Amino acid sequence: MSLVLDAAAQDLLFREARTANTFTDEPVTEEQVQAIYDLVKYGPTAFNQSPLRITLVRSPEARERLVALMAEGNQPKTAAAPLVAILSADNEFHEELPALFPHFPQAKDAFFSERAVREGAAAMNATLQAAYFIIGVRAAGLAAGPMTGLDFEGVRKEFLDDDHTPLMVVNIGKPGPDAWFPRSPRLSYEDVVTTV
Repeated sequence: MSLVLDAAAQDLLFREARTANTFTDEPVTEEQVQAIYDLVKYGPTAFNQSPLRITLVRSPEARERLVALMAEGNQPKTAAAPLVAILSADNEFHEELPALFPHFPQAKDAFFSERAVREGAAAMNATLQAAYFIIGVRAAGLAAGPMTGLDFEGVRKEFLDDDHTPLMVVNIGKPGPDAWFPRSPRLSYEDVVTTV
């Protein structure tokens, strides 16, 4: 059985897509980011929680503060990328559930009244949305460089608040010279899939 998505789209989103390590200086516009979000917001989350929050780091002053919080090997890429996004989980996502899950507005209190439960749900579902976001960046013809080599607590204090947990930083733009490392191996179907 073949996939419905054409081969060029499969290549764009998966086969030829890589984590970019260099970028051109072509800007990433607000319209491009809006189009990415307007596509990926439809990806499913449990109870339609939608806990992902995106902080776009555009000003030079904010970029400098962020670069200082990145691991040494990630600093040059983050300094040079046309756009950088901090992806975080909103631990107070439940406040939006009456609107986002209208057929059961009581879910807010029935399932998510405790902070620890919300933090676990937010982390899992926002990470899922972060994966959608990366695919959306690729769908826009851009490259993404997601990174977790950073001072998470520093990023939270500098850019977020106690209700948001940083997940990753994503550099975004058109790939530059020598943007890709060689493709790393992947596990085979037989290594991953078990039938019971």
